[in-house]
Amino acid sequence: MSEEPENLVLRYLRRIDARLENVERKLDELVTRVGSLERGFAGFQTDLAAINLRLDNLDRRVERIERRLDLVEPVAD
Repeated sequence: MSEEPENLVLRYLRRIDARLENVERKLDELVTRVGSLERGFAGFQTDLAAINLRLDNLDRRVERIERRLDLVEPVAD
C-alpha cells in the first residue's frame, strides 16, 4: 500500500519534469527567434540611417542649386 502513493508521486514528478523540459525547449526557440528579430531590426535601423544621410545630402545639394539659380526667396528676420 505504501508503494502505490510513492509511485504516484514519482509519476507526477516525471510528468512535471517532462513538461518543464518542453517549456525550456520552447523558451530556447523563443530566445532564438527574438535574437533574429533584434538582428533584423538593427539592420533596418542601419538602412534607415543610410537613407536619411542620403536625403540630407540631396537636400543640401538642392538648396545650393536653388541659391545659385536665385530660386529661393530671401528670409525676413
